Amino acid sequence: MKNEKTVTMPKAKSFDSLAYSRLTSLINSMADSVIAVDKHINVVLFNGATLNILDRNNISEGESLGELFKPLDKNNQPVDIVKMVEATKLPTTNRDLKIAYSDGSMSNLYLSIAPVHLGYGKKAQEGFVLLMRDITSEKSLEEERDEFISVVSHELRTPITIAEGNISNAQLIVQTSNNTKQVIQALKEAHNQVLYLSDMINDLATLSRAERGKLTLEIQPINIHDLITELVHNYQSEADNKNLKLVTDLDPNLGLLNSSKLYIREIMQNFITNALKYTQRGHITIAAKQQPSGVEISVSDTGIGISKSDQERIFDKFFRSGDYRTRQTNGTGLGLYVTMKLARLTNSSISFKSELNKGSTFTIYAPNLKAAIKNSTSPQHA
Repeated sequence: MKNEKTVTMPKAKSFDSLAYSRLTSLINSMADSVIAVDKHINVVLFNGATLNILDRNNISEGESLGELFKPLDKNNQPVDIVKMVEATKLPTTNRDLKIAYSDGSMSNLYLSIAPVHLGYGKKAQEGFVLLMRDITSEKSLEEERDEFISVVSHELRTPITIAEGNISNAQLIVQTSNNTKQVIQALKEAHNQVLYLSDMINDLATLSRAERGKLTLEIQPINIHDLITELVHNYQSEADNKNLKLVTDLDPNLGLLNSSKLYIREIMQNFITNALKYTQRGHITIAAKQQPSGVEISVSDTGIGISKSDQERIFDKFFRSGDYRTRQTNGTGLGLYVTMKLARLTNSSISFKSELNKGSTFTIYAPNLKAAIKNSTSPQHA
């Protein structure tokens, strides 16, 4: 973000030339920002990393730290750095500060403040040394980790509770009335929750491999007509249970697609399961068209649709719409995120159209891939 800068620091009167030279060399070699201030909280020493992190070309000797550095707290409210430093009696650290730049960007900061003597012997002045570091990436990872733990623990709790409750009911029924019909129903519901947990674990495993760049691409000829026919057969009973029509619209000129059958299938499954999940009446149409250098496949539904505000975030990790109808169904918010990862791995592109209360259409254009791409690894970041 900022260019590396080195400086010749203002010479503090309390340092002899040799000590000053050594200190200058040492501080300028540090990657962290170092600022020394006197008891009036005016700058005495600083290094090149300070100019970098504050986005300054120069700092004048004696410049007030309060004018130089205007941090924000975690709620983006101004922090009086002068009062913070003056109140420091023992070395202290803070990881909740931010700094805003003129271009509108913002960085998270680690700040350490320590009271020190600026110099040697009787002439030494009292002051403080501040160390600063840009921890924006670390903060992002921490927030992602916390969100991951929160989402997964919440999503795991519900199916486990339901499964445990139904199994307990089945045991009780067997002991009391031996009503076979009720036992079967309870076990069926528990089984459904176990299947949901299995799907979640698969999503998490795929996500983990994708994040670590461990997904491999095995290219083979795919009969798209047969693949879609198979998927329709697999999901027909689920559609029937909701009184939904599951139909196809396939180009009669469909040829073979050279790509990853595993990943194209998983992308299609995510589209179809989402359509089934969020469609209460009407139909779901799976269409495929032959393109000059690949195949275009789409899944359209007559479901609840996606609001314009949510459309910007549907491929974000862990995102789930605030729509109460979405919250009535189980989900981790990982499906479309993983789908986008797989699409990029296969050089495919995904697009969608949706209108609230009228339905959605998700489309993937999958190009023919050359065999030379076989066993290539996915990029670390999608």
